[in-house]
Amino acid sequence: MLYEVGDRNPKLISDYADDFISFLHSKNNRVAWGSMIALANIAEHAPESITERLPLVISAYERGSVITVDNSITVFAALCKINASCAESVLPILITHLQKCKPKQVSQHAERASICFNSDNASVFIEVLEKRVSYLAPSQQTRVNKLLKKLHALQEQ
Repeated sequence: MLYEVGDRNPKLISDYADDFISFLHSKNNRVAWGSMIALANIAEHAPESITERLPLVISAYERGSVITVDNSITVFAALCKINASCAESVLPILITHLQKCKPKQVSQHAERASICFNSDNASVFIEVLEKRVSYLAPSQQTRVNKLLKKLHALQEQ
């Protein structure tokens, strides 16, 4: 699959963002999640293409498989990191997701979202993660506490 190429060298497939987005709603689940993995790999290299068709990406996130959702979080975080105007629409999706996802997903998805942490949004992430941390397994609590430490440091800047 092309997403494997994108994992090694995202620039090689970044011109095909529109094609990957068009495959997000494939009846073949492997094609759909493979396309989201590819988008996660190239989000930092093709943010304009993804932002232009963001409703399709959000729709795939909302009805996608676990793998699709996992990689959607990476896409949304990359867009937030790169594009402040896009962050206005995507950051609430990340926050709501972290509030409502299964406890076993909190640490992994928070780590994926961590690339978009900054001093402006740290307090929102802190609030959500502090509410969820007590419901997590000890290993997940350790991972989230590490992120909380990073967020508190950002808040102090």
